[in-house]
Amino acid sequence: MKNKISLTLSFLAGIFLLNSCLKDYATIAVSTLQQLALKPVAGEVPFQFLVNIATDALPTEDITVSLAIDPAAITAYNKASGKNFSSFPTAALVTPTLTIKAGTRNGYASAKVWGAETLDACATFATAISITSCKTASGVDIPIAANMKSYLVALPISNPYAADYAVTGYRIRPGNATEMMSAGQIETFATMDCKTVRKNGFGNYFSFDITIEITSQTVVVGGTTCYKVIATPIDPSTGSSVGGMWPVWTGDATLKPADLTINYYNPVKKQFVLNCWYASGAGNRIMYEVATRL
Repeated sequence: MKNKISLTLSFLAGIFLLNSCLKDYATIAVSTLQQLALKPVAGEVPFQFLVNIATDALPTEDITVSLAIDPAAITAYNKASGKNFSSFPTAALVTPTLTIKAGTRNGYASAKVWGAETLDACATFATAISITSCKTASGVDIPIAANMKSYLVALPISNPYAADYAVTGYRIRPGNATEMMSAGQIETFATMDCKTVRKNGFGNYFSFDITIEITSQTVVVGGTTCYKVIATPIDPSTGSSVGGMWPVWTGDATLKPADLTINYYNPVKKQFVLNCWYASGAGNRIMYEVATRL
C-alpha cells in the first residue's frame, strides 16, 4: 500500500511539473525557420516577429522581454538540421527590449537587416534573435522556453542580374543581309540560379534561349573591371546546347564596335555584351547584342 501511495504521489507530482512547463514561460510564437528574400540593393529591410507569454491567466503586470542577435542559435540550427547557414553580417534589433502590457500575452518585436547588395548571392545567410531574459514589473523572472526562445530567419539574396534589359544588336545568317533587332526591344533575363540567368531570343530569332553564367574571371573594358560570362544558346524544347560563344569578335564589319571585348558583364553600366553562335546546316548563325538593365 505504501508503494502504491508513493507511486500515486510521484505521478501527481509529475503531472504538476508537466503543467508548470506548459504555462507561464516566454516563447517566440513561431520558432521554426522562416524566410525573407532580399533584393541585392542598398537599404534597410525591416521585419517583425511575435513574442508570447504562455500562461493560462492574463498577466497582471507589465512584462519586460530582452532580446539579442544570437549567432550561436544559427550554429545550433546548422548542427541539428545539417544546413550550412552563415550569420548575416549586418542585422540589428529595433526593439532590443519589448514591453508586454498587463492584460495581454504578446507583442511584436522589430529588427532589420541591410547590406545585401555587398554580399555573395550564392551564399546562404540567416539571422537569429533570442530571448535573453524576461521579468515582471515587480522583478519576478519568467522562465524562457529553451526550444522556443529564438526567431530564425533565412535571408536568401535574389540573383542580382535577373531583370528587364533594353537590347540592341543583330543576327547574321551567312549569305544573307544582317537582321537588325527591333528598335526598343526589351527582354527579360530570368533567374536560373544565384549566378545564372536565361533569356529568350538570339538576335531577332526567338526559337532558342540563351543561358548566361556570370563568372568570377575579370576583364578590364574601358577602365572598368568586368566579369566574363559563359553564354550558351539552348533549345528550350530539349534543354540541349545548340551553340556557344565566339572566341573573338565576329559580326558585321560595317557595325564593328569600338571595343572588341565580348561576352562579359559590366557592373557599372549593368550591361551584358554577348557574341554567340548557334549551329545550322547552312553555316553557324552569328549574334551580337548589348543588353542594358532598365
